[in-house]
Parts: sequence; C-alpha cells; structure tokens
Amino acid sequence: MKIKTVSINLPLLALASSPLIAQEQDIETIEVRSTYSATDVRKHTSNVASLDAVQIAETSATHITEVLQQMPGTWISRGNGQEHLTAIRSPVLTGAGSCGAFVMAEDGIGVRASGFCNINQLFAINSEQAQNIEVMRGPNSVFYGSNAIHGVINVFTPDVGEIDYIGFEIGPHEYQRARFYISSESTESGFAAYGNFSSDGGYKDDSGFGQEKLNLVYQDKNNHYSLKSVLAYQNLNQETAGFIQGFEAYKDDALRRQNPNPEAYRDAQSVRWYANWQIPATDKSSWSITPYFRYHDMTFLQHFVPWKPLEENRHFSTGLKGLWSYSDSQWQADIGVETELTDGTLIQTQDAPFAPHLPAGDHYDFNVDATQIAAFVNMHYQLNESLSLESGLRVDNIGYDYDNRLSDGSACAPEVNNCRFTRPADAQVDFSQVSMQLGINYRLNDATSLFANWRQGFRAPQVTELFRLQAGQTVASLEEEQSDSIEFGIRSALDNVSYEITAYYQTKDNYIFQDTQRQNISNGETEHRGIEFAGVWSLSPDVDVRGVLTWSQHEYSNDIQISANSIKGNEIETSPEVIANVNLGWQWSPMAKASIEWQYMDEYFLDPGNSAKYKGHQLVNLRQALQLSEAVRLELRVMNVLDEEYAERADFAFGNYRYFVGEPRSVYAGITISR
Repeated sequence: MKIKTVSINLPLLALASSPLIAQEQDIETIEVRSTYSATDVRKHTSNVASLDAVQIAETSATHITEVLQQMPGTWISRGNGQEHLTAIRSPVLTGAGSCGAFVMAEDGIGVRASGFCNINQLFAINSEQAQNIEVMRGPNSVFYGSNAIHGVINVFTPDVGEIDYIGFEIGPHEYQRARFYISSESTESGFAAYGNFSSDGGYKDDSGFGQEKLNLVYQDKNNHYSLKSVLAYQNLNQETAGFIQGFEAYKDDALRRQNPNPEAYRDAQSVRWYANWQIPATDKSSWSITPYFRYHDMTFLQHFVPWKPLEENRHFSTGLKGLWSYSDSQWQADIGVETELTDGTLIQTQDAPFAPHLPAGDHYDFNVDATQIAAFVNMHYQLNESLSLESGLRVDNIGYDYDNRLSDGSACAPEVNNCRFTRPADAQVDFSQVSMQLGINYRLNDATSLFANWRQGFRAPQVTELFRLQAGQTVASLEEEQSDSIEFGIRSALDNVSYEITAYYQTKDNYIFQDTQRQNISNGETEHRGIEFAGVWSLSPDVDVRGVLTWSQHEYSNDIQISANSIKGNEIETSPEVIANVNLGWQWSPMAKASIEWQYMDEYFLDPGNSAKYKGHQLVNLRQALQLSEAVRLELRVMNVLDEEYAERADFAFGNYRYFVGEPRSVYAGITISR
C-alpha cells in the first residue's frame, strides 16, 4: 500500500504515519499496490500490510527479519549470515519446494522464475533502501500466478527525486555498512543510483559475509507515456556457520560461537532489469507494458546434511507483462497476459566419499528450459457508496523441458542398491491451472469498513522436486499444490487509532513432500487458521505505539508418510501459535526520536510427531536517532538489550536438536549526511 500525506508538516524525524491506514482528512490518495491497478484501501477486499520508507529507514535492518517482524502473520526465520526461511500464514517451510510457497517480488516482478526458487532469495533484493514493502498474506495466484500459495512479499524501489545522501554504519564483529543515493532530474526525466555495501566478520567462528547491492533507476514522463526502468545488481560472498547440536545448545557458552562447518560457504550473484511503460489509451483507460530479464548464479556447500555436497545453480529468464486497465466511477477492470522463458541449470557434486550410497563425484547435472504463459482478468464494481465487489480469474500454463547431462538412473556403483541419488531420464512435463477469487467490502462509515474474500492459490512443482530425485525414484508424478482461503476482516482509522483485524481459514491439498522412503509425492493435506491484528495508537503528537499480533494454528490434516506414527491433527513443526511485535516511539525533541521494540516468539514443535520443542523467547531492542542539522543525522541501535540467550531457528534432524544461535547484546552506530 502506498500512502501519500500532503497536509501534515512534521520534523524530519517525526512519527511515521500508520503502515495500515492514514486518516481520511490527511489523505490525497490511498493506494493498495497489491492489485493490478491502485485501489482505494477503503474499498479493498483483502488484508493490507505495508511499511513505508520512513519506517524502513528507522529500522535500519542488518537482516530482513528485523523489518518483516513488524508485519502481521509473517516470520522470516534467520539462518547464519544472510540466510533465512520464510513463513507467511504458514509454518516455516523447509525442503526443495519450501520457497515455492511464496512469491518474492520487486516492483511486482518475481525475483526468481517460479520453478527455480531458492529459500534465501530475499537477500537478492535491496530491501534496506526500499520505498515501500508490502506483505500480502494468503493465496494470491490471480494476481501473481504460481507460488503465491501462502503469500507475497513485494519490495518497491524508490522513485527518482528522493533526497541525496551517503551513510556509514559500524557494529560488533567488524560489521560495516556504507549506503548512498544520488539523483539527477530534468523537467521530464530523471536518473538515480543507490546502493549499499556491507561486511560482517561474523559472531560465530570462521563465519561472516561481504555483500554489495546496486540499483539504477531511470524515469521519463511526457504527454504520450511514463516510463520507469530499474537495473538491480547483488553479490554475496558468505562464510557460513552451520547448526550447533545438542538440547538447548544455544545456552552453552562453550558452544554458542562454535562453527561445526568452517568449510561451508555461499556465493551468489544476480542481475535484474525491467522497464515499465504506462501509456494512456483514453481518459479512462491505459496500457502497461513491462519487459524484464533476470540472471541468478549461486554456489553453496550443503552444510545442513552430513555428506556436504556442493550445489551450483543458475538460471536466466526473460519475460513480458501486458495489461489493459479501465476505471470510472463504478468499474475498475484489469485484463492482461504474461509470458516468460527460463533456462536453468543445476549441478551437484561431492568431493569425498561418505558411504557407498553417498558417493563422491557427480550426483546431478541437468538443464531445464521452462515456459510460462498466463492470462487474467480482475473486476472491481462499486454498487453504491458503501458496497463494492471484486472478482478475478487467471489461467496459467507452465512447462519444463528437462535434459539430464549424466547417465540415467543411480549415481552409485552398480553393486550399490540403495543409492541416495537418482537421475531421471530426459522428460517434458507441463502444468495448467485456473485460479479464482471473490471479494466484498462494506463501508460502515468514513472511518471503518468490513471485508471478506475467498481466494485460491497454487504452485507448480519446483524443478528440484521433479528432477533431483533420490532412493531409486525415476519419475516424480507430482500434482500442483492447491490452496483455498476464506478471510474476514475489519479496518478502521479513528482520530488517533488505526487498526486492521483479520481472521482466516485456509486448506492446502496436494502438498508436496519427501516420504520416509525418500520419494517425492504430493498427497499431503494441511489446514491453516489464524487471527491477525495490526494497529497504531497515537498517544500524543509525540508518542505512538505500533503493534502486530498473530495467533495461528497449522496442522497436518491427513497421515502423510513422514513419520513412523500417525501425525494427523498434529501441529506442523516450526509453527509457533503466537508471534507479537510492539514498538513504542517517542519524538522527545523536534530533532530526536527514540523507540523501544518488544518481540515475542511463542514455543513451537520441531518434528512432525510433536515430541521435540523449542521454548520460545522474548527480545527487546532500542533505537535512537538524532538530527544534528538539516544535513547530518546520527543513529544508535542496541539489539537484544537484555542479552537473551535464544535461537534464531531451532530444528530437530538426524536424531539431534540443532540451532542457529541468536546473537547477544549488540550495539550499532551510524551517520547519514544528506543534501
């Protein structure tokens, strides 16, 4: 959602407006950008969650989890360095297709091709300097196609014309970050370059990373069209620390800083470009044309399995989005097509033998050419001043042309009959899916509206689920995962309180998983339900409280073969029932603002049988900003003020408790100079 306020004059460090709702008398336009066209939030039929540039800058995150923990229904579970796993109205998902349950987008374009996701793909986006970050919770396939089964994270690049600046920051363990934004404008066009460069010596032994992000933006506007073109580059070189093992090992001072995998690393580069032309057709309609391409290259050691193979994956995509939009006092219509071509490669090798069924040498080497084409229509109809309806339909087709570049079958010696790695023969597969949605919004008054919707989501099987097979499986006959969701909500903007409350129930069928025989199958069924709250309370012109609270339950609804015992009705592992974040901000002088943040993580199970558990944790963070002059700003952050011993992520695998350790109390200081 994008909020433009025009009638408030606040100091440079003034309290940010609500991420959910701005009060009507202060609004020029209220836009929800999670649809094909901007939609008035008072008429929106689904949930809304957004952070603007002020809130993103005030958070000054060293990892994207620090920003997105301010969103309801969302948890980015931090690994080591810049690694992470995602949960949006879901448990933290792992495995080959875990990243395929979400769309990670930049300006509405997926960061990776839909069949080639990576669980760490958020680190490729320059979220640190975003203009806006939206999280759309629940299925969204009518808008985003495959992978939008649990939610969408959409990061918006800033426009040309922001204030030029340069900033520097230091922190513990040799942490350093530099960032900048420079721009040049004329009457009709403008250019901007911005980026950040960070390095971290690492809290754990033999760990740390260096990362560079650079974005170039060109904009042009005249009587015939408007254009925004963005080129994004990212490079990560990371020395990765693996799990420490043992029950509550994160509390053991002798283990907390150990790195059981000093040989582990991750190198990743990406380049993305798009150009969006907005072309008026009539007074009430317009065309939007967006060509784009993306390139990703990643090499990493799989330290999370004992035999530690090396994976190299890369893909190149090019695509085109076309949209026709119409809007009048009653109707808003969007009709469009999307097409994409992808060339992807995966190679997995192992230097040293681990066991006869886990041999050294080449495990996999394959190429996949993928095609995707979709057509969609979405209609929004205003029946009267109070009631609006929405409906949408999308048709997708995704095809994979797979080429195995090694011998078919087992990767082991002929006498080994239980080989872990199996190479399918060359194959062509395709998936077609129809997605629908219906929504309704009823305005009780100028401040409050009710909304409800039914939405569908799907994801095609990922390339690795289809073609990186194990234990003798030569064909993975997988169906598309499908999800249905019903949501009810209320949002309101009163004089000093803005809030949104949503309740949802979601089912997922054809859930893809690896069974106890290490076969990839798709007969899983799960249920997801929850209540989410997000709000802002302005206690005075200088003090506000922003908070989010999530209660959810995620359960297995059939007996899938991932445990020796029945798991039907069990909670899905890594799915805490309650997550909360509360931030108290105080503008204690016209040039200074302080905030205190409380983060609560409930206990959660670590295995499908619900026999192992992490007890949860609470963290407190402090932030202080001081505007020394119009051009100079100082920042100080103290993270984990109470020095809590906690795990960023807890896990149970190979018979052991495993943890990514949360860092102790940390102090960061920075300076920003603008003009």
